[in-house]
Amino acid sequence: MRSVCVYCGSNAGARPAYADKAVQLGDRLAREGLAVVYGGGNVGLMGIVADAALAAGGEVIGVIPQQLVGWEVAHQGLTRLDIVANMHERKARMFDLSDGFIALPGGFGTLDEMFEMLTWRQLGLGDKPCGFLDVDGFYEPLAAMMDRMVEERFLHADQRRDLWHGDDMDALIAWMRDYEPAHSSKWIDERRRKDLR
Repeated sequence: MRSVCVYCGSNAGARPAYADKAVQLGDRLAREGLAVVYGGGNVGLMGIVADAALAAGGEVIGVIPQQLVGWEVAHQGLTRLDIVANMHERKARMFDLSDGFIALPGGFGTLDEMFEMLTWRQLGLGDKPCGFLDVDGFYEPLAAMMDRMVEERFLHADQRRDLWHGDDMDALIAWMRDYEPAHSSKWIDERRRKDLR
């Protein structure tokens, strides 16, 4: 593993703990020798992660759509800033640049980007580790929703277990370094799938 993509809010959130965890993650990834790939902004948790990694001597690559250069205030102090045409190109570029994905707290964009990576993995389009690094239980309701998806047979239990969730940064990074992807089928009931053909 040489690089990690961090998805997180372009706002800093209501609690100082969110920014604290963003500082810790950026610093830790840099000290681990892992390049940080992220959304390219200098605001919110995005900017905090980038600044912490840069302060620790790390490599930071931002990927931002042209439309958001002004909105998210593109960071001008990065190792590299890639300006792309749209969000679809942003996701693909971040996927290509990254060996794993971590989500800190954020909003619609954070969930959209992480869940697209999870969907690609589910469909066999990638096999890179994905983890939700929690802060003060922010992602616990989302984890419960994913457990409900398993209970209601919309998500394979192996694929749910293949997604890391917790607040221990050491455990997350160790899990990502040793990651072996699940190879379960997207289809929970193979016979029913065949009957629908």
